[in-house]
Amino acid sequence: MTDETTTDAVEPDQDATVAAAAPELEPVEQAAEEPADFPGGVAQRLEAILMIADEPLSVVTLATAVGAPVPAVRKALAALVEDYDGVKGTPERGFELREVGGGWRFYVRSDYDDMVAGYVGGQAPARLSQAALETLAVIAYKQPVTRSQVASIRAVNVDSVVRTLLARGLVTEVSTHPETGAILYGTTGLLLQQLGINSIDELPHISPLLDDGSDGFDDIVG
Repeated sequence: MTDETTTDAVEPDQDATVAAAAPELEPVEQAAEEPADFPGGVAQRLEAILMIADEPLSVVTLATAVGAPVPAVRKALAALVEDYDGVKGTPERGFELREVGGGWRFYVRSDYDDMVAGYVGGQAPARLSQAALETLAVIAYKQPVTRSQVASIRAVNVDSVVRTLLARGLVTEVSTHPETGAILYGTTGLLLQQLGINSIDELPHISPLLDDGSDGFDDIVG
């Protein structure tokens, strides 16, 4: 009789403990599924952000942008990679999602590099705007340099201008910053051809072109 009484007294307490703990776990699971009030799923929101990205974006940056927890973003990125690569039975896309320099970005699939290069190179040339010329000069004298560094020197946003210079083949991505992962840009052989020089070292010194040289670039030629 004593044993039965003891058992009856313990079991209700255990049930009550489990019932009390269950509601605390539920909000965490729901938060991982629906973390923010944005349209579409995590994968769709990631595609929207990555579509306009000029530089690889870290998982944390993407998670902040789409309003989703990091684990959900990692899972969605892996699913997108498989989708674009045709792993799930879908046709392989002409582009791919790659992790480069600690961040994620869309790239043309290597199979189509020559075709895309031919298309870009075959576009009718047009005169560069003043903004493009100024941005090109900064990159030429300060390379390798990031977009944010160029923007700091020019005191304006240079995203669209850098895209134009990339499309014209005058600048290219040369590496990534070891600390920030930002893309470093430099000039190409095409620019040398257009300028009629053999090396970037042949660029004229910039200091004599300024009032006193105090606010100019460091001369790259000793």
